[in-house]
Amino acid sequence: MPDRTPVPRDRSKHGSTAGPPGEEDPGRDRLLAALLRPSRRQAVVAVLLAVLGFASVVQVRDTAANDTYAGLRESELIQVLDGLTGTAERARREVDRLEARRDELLDESQARSAALDEAQQRVRTLNIIAGLVPVSGQGLRVTITESTSQVSVGSLLDTIQELRTAGAEAMEFNDSIRLGADSSFEDAVGGIELDGQLLESPYVLDVIGDPHILRTALTFSTGPVETLQSLDGATVTIEDLESVEITSVREAPRPEYAELGAGQ
Repeated sequence: MPDRTPVPRDRSKHGSTAGPPGEEDPGRDRLLAALLRPSRRQAVVAVLLAVLGFASVVQVRDTAANDTYAGLRESELIQVLDGLTGTAERARREVDRLEARRDELLDESQARSAALDEAQQRVRTLNIIAGLVPVSGQGLRVTITESTSQVSVGSLLDTIQELRTAGAEAMEFNDSIRLGADSSFEDAVGGIELDGQLLESPYVLDVIGDPHILRTALTFSTGPVETLQSLDGATVTIEDLESVEITSVREAPRPEYAELGAGQ
């Protein structure tokens, strides 16, 4: 009978790496060593693969975002476009409304500012006219000195009135008494009483206004200067001054009967 004893196969011819029992697999050892202690080249390759993967994910997400409307039908795209157009139109109208309101507020602010400036100017003017504040400016200094007789109250009143008519803006006697619309003159022993205070010769009247016009108002024929010289025997001198300082002020009277009208 033929011999059927099996012949052992040569495992080395078939590429088997398995060794005898109890021995370590060298391929697995190399893989484990590479994972635990990667070389510099392997680390660089790993980093490049990670970057490539991140870029791929970002690209996929961007593509998905850009394709948001890709699956919409034409009618749906028209609705989306109409919605965006309506939103833009509402935003434009809101911008126009806000700009118009801004312009209104600017106009109101400018109007209030102009009204305030005008009111402040009127207050300053009224304070000067009423003699409530010190003032300075160009004008005249009129000195009236008694000679042969006492100067009459009438002659002084005529002088004051002519100066007011000529545009005198402020007047002061003897550096101490400010003239006002309600000032009063009375004869007194040794001089003239002005608003309850005694004035003695010489009477020095400082006036703020146009010097040429004021001088003309005093020196015309039969005017105040001629009257004071011829009727009262006084000596009158007039000086043009570039700056007249009037420091005296009057107290503002409190109205007893008059009140502001309705709506004021």
